[in-house]
Amino acid sequence: MVQFDNSYARLPERFYTKIAPEEVPAPEMVLFNAELAAQLGASDWDASVFAGNVIPDGADPLAQVYAGHQFGGWSPRLGDGRAVLLGEAVTEHGRFDIHLKGAGRTPYSRNGDGRAWIGPVLREFIVSEFMHAAGVPTTRALAAVRTGARVQRERALPGAILTRVAASHIRVGTFQYFTAQEDVEAVSVLADHVRARHFPEAKGTLGLYEAILAAQARLIAKWMGLGFVHGVMNTDNMAVSGETIDYGPCAFIDGYSPKAVYSSIDRQGRYAYEQQPSIAHWNLAQLGSCLVPLMEVELGSQAQAIDALSEVLNRFPMLYQAEWRRVFGAKIGLADAAEDDVPLVQDLLALMAQDGADFTNVFRGLSDGTARDWLLDREAFDRWSERWEARRSADFAAHMARANPAVIPRTHRIEQAIEASLAGDDSLALRLVRVLSTPFDLAEADRDLIQPPAEDEVVAQTFCGT
Repeated sequence: MVQFDNSYARLPERFYTKIAPEEVPAPEMVLFNAELAAQLGASDWDASVFAGNVIPDGADPLAQVYAGHQFGGWSPRLGDGRAVLLGEAVTEHGRFDIHLKGAGRTPYSRNGDGRAWIGPVLREFIVSEFMHAAGVPTTRALAAVRTGARVQRERALPGAILTRVAASHIRVGTFQYFTAQEDVEAVSVLADHVRARHFPEAKGTLGLYEAILAAQARLIAKWMGLGFVHGVMNTDNMAVSGETIDYGPCAFIDGYSPKAVYSSIDRQGRYAYEQQPSIAHWNLAQLGSCLVPLMEVELGSQAQAIDALSEVLNRFPMLYQAEWRRVFGAKIGLADAAEDDVPLVQDLLALMAQDGADFTNVFRGLSDGTARDWLLDREAFDRWSERWEARRSADFAAHMARANPAVIPRTHRIEQAIEASLAGDDSLALRLVRVLSTPFDLAEADRDLIQPPAEDEVVAQTFCGT
């Protein structure tokens, strides 16, 4: 049984709207995370709970309000437009939000239908569970259900709901909403809540800001190490906990390009692969602006507050670069990557970009001797390899074993799973979830999943599903 203790629901009423999920006609389980359910105490929940038709004892459903910069443009009031926070489960592993995504209209729906269709639900389930298995801080997927209703997008599609689990759903945009309202009291309450929930060791507002920046530096470096492109790094999609949240038009790079963009709505490449660290820095600057009034109280003047926050913010590139070196150092088998090793990694990436070589298979191939096979300019790789062999650790393979997955959620495979599901066959989705739960250990029978897309399988654009 889930033990609920709903701390967010005890915050002032202007933080949310109490609202129950809208019922659906015929809930049907598609994917279920039994291991996670056991950790949460939700093993006895069935499709009717995951669809929102039955509210479990102790839950206190609500929709959170927040704002955000979306592709750089300011939106003063967003919020959970198609999601409901059932409540917070308290377990021996910590406190976790249980969130129904696609649960119907809320006061923040902005003329949307509040629903999701099966495609984005399957994508988020598959990708978020892979990210967890790969060691990336992330929201997780507990269940995916069909609703028995149709939702209208370009065409009528089967409705679905994802049950998402997170350390919390508090975003940079949550702080921005109250700052825009000039509600300093709410910003202060929110900061205290975030500190208590996520960063209890942080001292004061500045310590909280430092902790959030460090968490984001670690997160983005891990994204980069997997060739992950989030696609919508809006401030309302940046969780202050340091978890990856909101898998919309995301994708993993096949043929490497630092300018890789997949999102159909990112026409200017704002959130391209290579831009993600600088966008994180920009988003964190927006958070810093929200904290100025709190620091002003602590330090006595606005000028001092801005200087102190700016000093912390300006450390982000250094924090990120240190994390990037650690991540990519491990990917090439270095136990203690130093600044002098950065050109070695960058030169390999440049060679991969020149050839459009497969990101995952080249790095995985460094440990099994197949990296050269994935490149066109093999003589250039041989010259690079001589430098690498002179630098790598004696036990380089051990360092690389947990840094380079054998298999990733290839976008074309996810699309194939979605199309099969639309035809009533969920077997590929189930297979992807199974294989990607152990991405560093691949059975021979699943080696077909490491292959990049054939020319007629390439998926050039991904979509958010709203």
